[in-house]
Amino acid sequence: MCGAGAAADPEGMTTTQSLPAPVGAAENSAQYSLLKILGIWASVTAPMAVLAFVVVPAIIPRTSLHPGIVYWIAIVVGMMWQFVVSLAVLRHELGGLQWAAVKKRIWLNLPRDPRTDRPRRRLFVWAIPAIAANVLGGYLAIRLDTAWTDWLPALREPSYVRIEGLADPQFQGQWWILGLALVSLVFNYLLGEELLFRGVLLPRMAGVFGRWDWVANTVLFGLYHVHKIWFWPSMIASSFGYAWAAKRFRSLWMGVIVHGVEGYFIVLVVAVLAGWYP
Repeated sequence: MCGAGAAADPEGMTTTQSLPAPVGAAENSAQYSLLKILGIWASVTAPMAVLAFVVVPAIIPRTSLHPGIVYWIAIVVGMMWQFVVSLAVLRHELGGLQWAAVKKRIWLNLPRDPRTDRPRRRLFVWAIPAIAANVLGGYLAIRLDTAWTDWLPALREPSYVRIEGLADPQFQGQWWILGLALVSLVFNYLLGEELLFRGVLLPRMAGVFGRWDWVANTVLFGLYHVHKIWFWPSMIASSFGYAWAAKRFRSLWMGVIVHGVEGYFIVLVVAVLAGWYP
């Protein structure tokens, strides 16, 4: 008599029926160690610190460019480096960069139903509460930013890093800055930060952090912003939606959309370059 989960073959032998793999089993098959997670994180965080606190102050006195533009270019270089690190990690891990394997590895797919694992376009609607949570978290943490920098005054932001400092008539007609803004957008919200943190790291963090991997991912993401260390509290508090949405629906596109709403700054850049401001 055959037990549960077995069936008789034509010759009277039994073969065990294969059961469907648990949802997310493939993603959990090759998890990173804590050392590897921190190593990849450090490989993109340390360059940002060097660029922001060594390279930028050294260049500013030696160029006619606005200090804010120098800082912006340096940060874009740092985000481009994240893309290089991501490709290197994926190539080593996958034995190459075959598109089908890369897409599966970084969750570059439609959001998947957490219960059925089926891709569903309508799940994109969950980006809305994730965005709202980020906005609320950032708002509530503003006072923490003030307390943080009051405690350590040396961490207060330099005046040239403030985005409002770029709303200056001297930039009117300098349309090359729009190119810089577009490159910044691509590497901030897709090929740089999102690819590395939600595409490379997040799918491999459950082995260390379990169900709270998205929380750990958010904290690492916030601390990576050492080039904005004065905003660390609000940076962390306003970023939980990125990792939660990407992990919950196992889709990099969710993180890209939730993070990418910040891309409205392109409109402000165009307004400055065209002189459309009071």
